[in-house]
Amino acid sequence: MQQSWFRRLLLSYFPIFLITITIIVFLSFLMVNEISRKETAKADAVSTRFIMENLERSVNDIEMSVLKEMETNGSYSAYLNRSSGDDESLIYSLAPRLRALNENSELIESVYLYRDADKTVLTERGRSELSAFPDRSFIEQALQKPDYRGWSDVRSLREVGSTAPIRVISMYKRLPLPFGSQGMLVINVSMYPLEQIVNAMTNDSISFLIIKDEAGEPIFEAHKAEGVGGSASGGKELTTLHSDRLGWTFESGIRTGQLYAWVSVISYVWIAIGILTVLLAVVYIVYITRKNYRPIQLVMNRLQSIQLRTDAPPSKKDELAMIDNALTSLISRSMDYEKQYHENLTLQRSQLFIDLVGGHKLGGDLADKMRKLSPLPQDAETRCYAIAVAEIDEYPLFQSQYSAKDQNVLKFALMNVFQELARNENLHSWAEWIAGDRVAVLIALPEGEGSRSTEDLRGIADQCRVWVEDKLRIPLRFGIGVAVRRLEEVEHSFRAATEALRHKLSHGKGTILFGEEMTSGDLSPVLPYLGTISELVKDFRMNNEAWRDGLQDMFDRFRKDRLKDDAIRSLLQTMMRMLGHELDIFSEELRDRLSGDQGESWQRILDASRSLDELEAGIGEFLSETYRSYVVVSKTNTYRAMINEMKSYIEEHFSDPDLSLKHLSDRFQISGKYASYLFKTEFDMKFVDFLVHLRMERAEKLLLETKLPIQDIALQIGYANSITFGRVFKRTYGVAPGDYRKLKLRSSGE
Repeated sequence: MQQSWFRRLLLSYFPIFLITITIIVFLSFLMVNEISRKETAKADAVSTRFIMENLERSVNDIEMSVLKEMETNGSYSAYLNRSSGDDESLIYSLAPRLRALNENSELIESVYLYRDADKTVLTERGRSELSAFPDRSFIEQALQKPDYRGWSDVRSLREVGSTAPIRVISMYKRLPLPFGSQGMLVINVSMYPLEQIVNAMTNDSISFLIIKDEAGEPIFEAHKAEGVGGSASGGKELTTLHSDRLGWTFESGIRTGQLYAWVSVISYVWIAIGILTVLLAVVYIVYITRKNYRPIQLVMNRLQSIQLRTDAPPSKKDELAMIDNALTSLISRSMDYEKQYHENLTLQRSQLFIDLVGGHKLGGDLADKMRKLSPLPQDAETRCYAIAVAEIDEYPLFQSQYSAKDQNVLKFALMNVFQELARNENLHSWAEWIAGDRVAVLIALPEGEGSRSTEDLRGIADQCRVWVEDKLRIPLRFGIGVAVRRLEEVEHSFRAATEALRHKLSHGKGTILFGEEMTSGDLSPVLPYLGTISELVKDFRMNNEAWRDGLQDMFDRFRKDRLKDDAIRSLLQTMMRMLGHELDIFSEELRDRLSGDQGESWQRILDASRSLDELEAGIGEFLSETYRSYVVVSKTNTYRAMINEMKSYIEEHFSDPDLSLKHLSDRFQISGKYASYLFKTEFDMKFVDFLVHLRMERAEKLLLETKLPIQDIALQIGYANSITFGRVFKRTYGVAPGDYRKLKLRSSGE
């Protein structure tokens, strides 16, 4: 037989191995590339920042040296203080000083002084009038912005005796320092030496650098004049820095092809080592696959020998298929009968249990079926019987937490736990699941020990509940039916047990309920609760806190009367609908909260609560939040009506001299401070401003449409004298009332 499975193993391993190696190499490439890119960007940023700081330091040194000269040499102040007729000697002494400043720094193109007194400019060549000075436009522009402290944009400067303009940046200072008003110092720095500094500090074969002004226009590109690049199109921009001192933006990056130059440094030795490692791994895979295949080969040899002894034709299937067929045949032959027997027995036993608790007539076959199918002892017919029904609390949560397989395992464990605990009390039991969340247990009680057996059942159920909640984290409730004498009467015990589980809310979580204890409270009338609900809704609507006492009293009666869960939920639904009908006219929020999309919240409280305490807390909290919203809405409506009435009253009586906040507080029975607060909150305007607005509108109309004296107009709009009126009118319109009338009449006459 060919070793087909051996080849399958190899074909299974090799793709995984090759894909893994490929991914590792690819990821390594990406990681090295990313590290290289980040380090390159970091180095580029450091280099660019160094260039920027070097330029800032250079121009700052120039500024400091010139300003120090201005500060320490008193001749400059003397020159600015003199008139144009008596400063010839100063000019002869200062011109060489200015020339020395130019010669001491190769960056300085020129330095000159402007004197306000006679509008003249002093340079290293002498004095000239501003009107004839080549850089007059810059001086005039600087005079319009005396407070500017930075360097100018790059500009062209044509000096006396020069044929071509020179690109410079300039700065100016008022003299005497620091905030003088007698003249101005102008420093012009040539761009050419600055550009040479940048060129000397950049490597044109690796990186590029572009300097832009505040408008984003390029003012210099490193090595552009050499024709090597000077454009970001040949590379990727990595760094952008802005110099607040110069107002320039420095953009730099690496030229194309330089970012990945690191690949060339990889040694061929490492490539050879990598290939050798892969080959060794391939050899190892072949070796370990052959070694692991050896047990399969031994099994196949045995199967082939069996086929030869039985004269069976040789199989053409692969090794695993032959092994699978052999094992399947062996297992199926040994388990078919046992499986069929257990399946039939389990189904018949479950059906018999359901027939018993369901009250189906079994006739004379009952005793025979009990002997064949029931796990109870043979003398069970002479005993009493009782049904206990265990229900999984919060069953939807149980379904969401566990898979279908885990649920079946846990349900099987629950069934066995109760039977084991009953066995410990010398009681025989039979448990079957009758629904997804309920398991019924038929318990055979010793004859003549009804009361003691009932207590035993309570103890067993309580032990089971505690054990399951502690070990399996599954909450349970138990309903225990009445004891009956015959198997045919088990139906009555089952009904009593299930009826007991319909009173879960009034008995709380984890309670063991007896059907015989529920009979006294099962038929409690529901009609009296409707009156209580009506009074509660009425108190709620009237803003009476007594509704809280009514709610607590209603839940106390629920506990006392032991109403069914369905009856309790139905009464609470009626209460919420009545409350929604009463409150939906007040606001959209209340309508949505009680009967709209948000109405599902209180319905979820009804459905999710597992005890009256939990239900009372949830409904109480919901009603408290609703009550707070309702109180706010009702108060808001009352205050709005009052403030609107207050506004109308002011509009009707604004001409009353006695109208004030105190007058309003007496009129509407509120404090003046509170009246001012309400007015400000509702209309976003102070009471005094609103009153002045009304009076000024009326005064303007009387001034333009009547010839009444100012005093009469003041009295008509609520002012005791014309002086107060005139002061308020002028503060509002900017002119006195009489002047306002004249201006308006004159403009209308024209």
